[in-house]
Amino acid sequence: MEYSTDKHDIIEYCFPQNNLSCTRKARTRNDYVVMYVFFSSISVFTVFVNLLVIISISHFKQLQTPTNLFILSMAVADLLIGGIVMPVESMRVVESCWFLGESLCSFYPAVMTILVSASLGHLVFIAVDRYLAVCEPFFYASTMTVGKSVACIVICWVSSALYNLTLLNVNENMNNPHRQSSCVGECLLLIDFTWGMIDVVISFILPCSILFTLYLIIFSVARDQARAINAQSGTISNNVKCAISKSSDRKAAKTLGIVIFVYLMCWIPYYISILTQESTSVAVYVLSWAMYMNSFVNPLIYALFYPWFKVSVRYIVTLKILHTSSSHLHLLPS
Repeated sequence: MEYSTDKHDIIEYCFPQNNLSCTRKARTRNDYVVMYVFFSSISVFTVFVNLLVIISISHFKQLQTPTNLFILSMAVADLLIGGIVMPVESMRVVESCWFLGESLCSFYPAVMTILVSASLGHLVFIAVDRYLAVCEPFFYASTMTVGKSVACIVICWVSSALYNLTLLNVNENMNNPHRQSSCVGECLLLIDFTWGMIDVVISFILPCSILFTLYLIIFSVARDQARAINAQSGTISNNVKCAISKSSDRKAAKTLGIVIFVYLMCWIPYYISILTQESTSVAVYVLSWAMYMNSFVNPLIYALFYPWFKVSVRYIVTLKILHTSSSHLHLLPS
């Protein structure tokens, strides 16, 4: 540790015993405690709530529908973001140093990009699933089966891994002469501008355009269905189950719209900063955490709009899932 001419201006180093060490921001003990408690709380809550989603859908047979399998897989991605990405990013923010070594510095970006890419991929598949349920209700049961949902989930994870590993490998080869950190305790990921723009199009603009287009179609069809049901209110008693089913599909479409809206609000600022190239180091950290918070918010949306989630959480918290045959409990309205 060295002191400048101002006795209050303290310069700290990530590795004080190393002459090539990076500097770190000087913080008080209280600053460390408050920041770690704050970030740890977000990380733990993200893991806990997504774990509730995973247990609910995995345990209760009634919830294992094609749509919920996508939600289950997306919850796995969000849980891993909360359990891996958030702790690492909180360390980078609080310590302003990289203490995990060069190997993890090379490996961590791949994990992070695969997880966030897979989360968006699941949203696209959920949008397609809801499109088929609302716009093609008579063919939905035969078109979207549990087996096909599992196949789509595998495709989502594999394509996310292949795409991001390829992108990082190509980018690494292009930036190899500049890859070395300027000091010990720094972990930089240099993105070539051209490949960065390609990634923005493939990883954000294209999937978000698909989401937006599908949701507009879903909203329009669901609105027309609601008008048709209201016009036939005199005979609706003879078709209660059909009406309930359509109402359920419309409600699921509404929930999808909220999920997509929240996703865009979490991600658009970050990508705008990339496109304008006006990000400062502080801005990058703040906007990156806005992205990660999407994994924190998604389960809250389920809790607010899916009755089955509230019921299943009650069974989990009260340990009723430990009872024999609890997996066959009835959670959905008749």
